[in-house]
Amino acid sequence: MVQKVVTVYTDDLSGEESVEVSTHRFSLNGVQYEIDLTPENYDKLDAALRLFIEKGRKTGRIRDADRMRKAPVGGPSAEEVRAWARENGYEVNDRGRVPRGIREAFEAAH
Repeated sequence: MVQKVVTVYTDDLSGEESVEVSTHRFSLNGVQYEIDLTPENYDKLDAALRLFIEKGRKTGRIRDADRMRKAPVGGPSAEEVRAWARENGYEVNDRGRVPRGIREAFEAAH
């Protein structure tokens, strides 16, 4: 038996079905939004924001929330964890992120 899968793309603004819908992200007041638009409706979004984009200052790109990680507040520095790890027989790089397992071992020991 053959199975046929049909994917229907729908414009979030108009509800119109189209094969040319693409997802666009934007943010305002610290909230990131995502919307699926046909090229015509994307042009409307672009036109509505164009003046503000031209007058605004670029501050960089927003990273995906699930990829963002916050440093522990008031926790040990990476250098402290590395020093403890070496003293306790762990292999750890001089630079970069300290592996989770080593941080967990450090926390368990303190």
